[in-house]
Amino acid sequence: MIDIVLGGIMTEWTIKGEELANCNCNFGCPCQFSVLPTHGNCEAVVVFDIESGHYGDTDLAGVRAAGVYYWPGPIHEGNGQMQLIIDESASVDQRAALQAIMTGEDTDEMATMWYVYSAMAPTKHETLYVPIELNWNRDERTGFAKATGIFDVEVSPIPHIVSGAAHRASIQLPNGFEYRHAEAASGSAKTHGGEISLTFDATHAHLAHLNISGHGVLGA
Repeated sequence: MIDIVLGGIMTEWTIKGEELANCNCNFGCPCQFSVLPTHGNCEAVVVFDIESGHYGDTDLAGVRAAGVYYWPGPIHEGNGQMQLIIDESASVDQRAALQAIMTGEDTDEMATMWYVYSAMAPTKHETLYVPIELNWNRDERTGFAKATGIFDVEVSPIPHIVSGAAHRASIQLPNGFEYRHAEAASGSAKTHGGEISLTFDATHAHLAHLNISGHGVLGA
């Protein structure tokens, strides 16, 4: 359950689950293609529905969490802010585990998106514990997520530019640190509370299956 890392003890962890992300960029998200953000900065809401996993001996199955993020420029330039939200039903041990994972602890350098987000967001607001409701379908690119009093996110298929019919596009990242495959969607989000204020309307969203550990993505 543990590794020795740089003279310290690293708690082993794994997570399998579903992710819904909505950011302020155009459909497709330039970051996925190593291009600068559409509007010069990056803002996002990302929600996680954990199906199975562990942090050391702590079972993480059934826990939900989210992050609200803001960077004044591209993520890699740093100076960002982040605020984590963990479902209030999580136990004390589960809360501590997710706090560690989502702030890049017990993770190889640059191995996960959580490590990168945390490293690039020196301003970390107090973690909130509220109910998180969600219901989405990755293949259909539809659904919602909400954290009571904090944010609402809705996703739907990207409309075809001519016919308006549901358009399907996906992103493959064989060497990604977040996922291997994601379905692209249109997302809308609004914060109602918390420390970071944002509003999106018909911007990039993606839905992905997560299979990840402190050493990186384990597979599809």
